[in-house]
Amino acid sequence: MATYKSIVAYDGSGFQGFQRLAEGQRTVQGVLEDALRAVGWSGASLLAAGRTDAGVHARGQVIAFELAWRHAPEILSRALNASLPAEVAVRHTELAPEGFHPRFSARRRTYRYQILVDAWPEPLAERFAWRLWPEPDLSVLTDEAASTLGRHDFAAFGQAPIPGGHTVREVFEARWSREPGGLAFTIQADAFLRHMVRRVVAAMVATGQGRIPPGTLAALVADPARRWEDKLAPPQGLCLEAVEYGS
Repeated sequence: MATYKSIVAYDGSGFQGFQRLAEGQRTVQGVLEDALRAVGWSGASLLAAGRTDAGVHARGQVIAFELAWRHAPEILSRALNASLPAEVAVRHTELAPEGFHPRFSARRRTYRYQILVDAWPEPLAERFAWRLWPEPDLSVLTDEAASTLGRHDFAAFGQAPIPGGHTVREVFEARWSREPGGLAFTIQADAFLRHMVRRVVAAMVATGQGRIPPGTLAALVADPARRWEDKLAPPQGLCLEAVEYGS
């Protein structure tokens, strides 16, 4: 029996999120565990770096599981993919180091939020982006993003994933870029609160479109007793890009 670490990508559109739920609700964890059972896994639950919301995608989700497997890790990836639906794929598998936990061993996580700037519906793009019109001011978005950098209490933007957990997080990178057809926001932190990225993006977009005054995001970061009360950015624009380990 050995512990394996796999990197998983998925289109979250047809799932009720990553975490396994009640029977009859389709989740990424559920289909992954079904695929693991097909190769002889008998565990109760796989481990994951994070629990993405319904409709959120991933390019670099990390899972871990114990398995008695006699072949190379690459063959294990192929065997799992043979049982997975088209929306989910194991991209890489390797033996995990001793004591590895995909969530608690992680040092940095990177998310990307994609925005499509278009006055008209675009069915082929909106599965993976939030369509906006008018276009938010990129310079305003950039200024607002800077206020998230560093170590802050982000209670205004989310809840701790564990009941009673703290809401302090350190953001290492928060930047907007212009992309073909729209904009993208990349944020990297030691960890994230539940719905944190979607709330932060919603606040920045509201500022960039002139619906709320500049500095609102900074004021919320500075005062964790306040809350972002408006809507969240929709899930389909969000993707878990990577999880980093080591020092």
